[in-house]
Amino acid sequence: MKTLDTLDWIFIGVYFLVLVGIAVWIIRKKQNNTEDYFLAGRNVGWFVVGASIFASNIGSEHVVGLAGAGAGNKLPMLIYEIQAWVVLILGWVFLPFYARSGVFTMPEFLEKRFDSRSRWILSIFSIAAYVLTKISVTIYAGGVVVSALLGIDFWTGALATVILTGLYTVVGGMRAVVYTETLQAIVLVIGAAALTFIGLDHVGGWESMAETVSPEYLNMWRPATDPDFPWPTLFITSTIVGIWYWCTDQYIVQRTLTAKNIKEGRRGTIFGALLKLLPVFLFLVPGIIALALKMRGELHWDTPDQAFPVLMSNLLPSGLRGLVAAGLLAALMSSLASVFNSCSTLFTVDIYKKLRPNTPEKKLVQTGQIATVFIVIIGIIWIPIMANISGVLYEYLQSVQSYIAPPITAVFLLGIFSKRINGTGAYVTLVVGLIVAAIRIVLELVKGSMDPNGVLFFLGNMNFLTFGAWFFLFCVFLIITVSFLTKAPSEEKVANLTFSTISEEEKANNKNSYSWVDIAISILVVVIVVGVMIFFNGK
Repeated sequence: MKTLDTLDWIFIGVYFLVLVGIAVWIIRKKQNNTEDYFLAGRNVGWFVVGASIFASNIGSEHVVGLAGAGAGNKLPMLIYEIQAWVVLILGWVFLPFYARSGVFTMPEFLEKRFDSRSRWILSIFSIAAYVLTKISVTIYAGGVVVSALLGIDFWTGALATVILTGLYTVVGGMRAVVYTETLQAIVLVIGAAALTFIGLDHVGGWESMAETVSPEYLNMWRPATDPDFPWPTLFITSTIVGIWYWCTDQYIVQRTLTAKNIKEGRRGTIFGALLKLLPVFLFLVPGIIALALKMRGELHWDTPDQAFPVLMSNLLPSGLRGLVAAGLLAALMSSLASVFNSCSTLFTVDIYKKLRPNTPEKKLVQTGQIATVFIVIIGIIWIPIMANISGVLYEYLQSVQSYIAPPITAVFLLGIFSKRINGTGAYVTLVVGLIVAAIRIVLELVKGSMDPNGVLFFLGNMNFLTFGAWFFLFCVFLIITVSFLTKAPSEEKVANLTFSTISEEEKANNKNSYSWVDIAISILVVVIVVGVMIFFNGK
């Protein structure tokens, strides 16, 4: 493991100076009201929206975890990364509904479509889910990256990044987050692309790498009887999780709500989808390269999660290494900053403002800042517990998401596709879904001490993908049954919020918000996704 040299440190220093410059420039602009602090004044163009969607999706847990999946024989995990087509669903299907309803947060949308009970439960659920999946995982991955790169101990690295990020999020709000993310996306892509090229060159090209790891290794489709990744449920569950993550999750959707109008927002999602095609080549392939080099005895690492940092510090020339290190730290900070900001938005707009409706705007911004500080502390406490649950980081993330996503995806999808679905149906589905998800996580932790023939052991031990698919079916059945047994929602409640209730005027507005270029690029994205799926078939 080589450590960073003087030239690397100069690059890192320059990079962070530029970041601080952007942050200061933004902080000096006014931030007196909540729309400014939480949605950057709803005045952002498509390039920044797209780059920001991409940057908040690609955290260090992605870089570390995806390369780990590539190095640790978890290639089917790749399917979560070619979900560029799901990002398009956000722009073409969901965004017009969100923009029409004029909301700040996703729970707020549920309140407009259903009732305040759904809003409450989704707010609390989302904040809990962030701490469980995003914050702790990001901090953990950050600790791995920082300690590997800078040669300091894991806890020092994790704490330093958290405190630094917390500071600029608390002070600068959403605008600081969006603009610094754009820079971070650019740096990370350039750095990782350089690593992929230099790595492929070093390993003797794609053919030679495929020979070393065996072509069968490069197959993302396992048979339906595979104990880990059976392909039918892999495809179904990854799509359910994808729709939850890309189309209904505060963290991503908040990026599109900062856009000037629907047109810019949709273009942002299309640009984001194009960028989303990159991670396979930027992060997964370096993991496979690291594995090939390890099999030839030219590299050494202990756990697959270390593949990316080790490959980087050994192959890249000095200077460039510093830049990629800065990009990784940046990715870590941008993901954390996004989560912090989304959490404080949810808490302030959905919980605090509901309880105290007359609070002045300035006080709300302060509340958001205090909420951020608390969230930082909780995230740090959770790390040691999390290190206990699942082997490869990326897999932990996907398995927990397969339990959280089904109820939320069912409620949002059916909510905009059918006007018959009512508040009671949504509420019951979210509550039951939350309980089932919690039970499954607990069972998974304690299954070692249970009777292998019991029902509880069966539920706790069932493959997470299979569980996710059946759970989604159950949620759909539940929401339809409960809704049809209770009263239909009133016409006012569903006006413009479902497909069958859009007014002619809104239909015309939507038609004017895209051109043939948008459609052509969207089709291109889908074609590339199908191409990648066919390419990784192990032949």
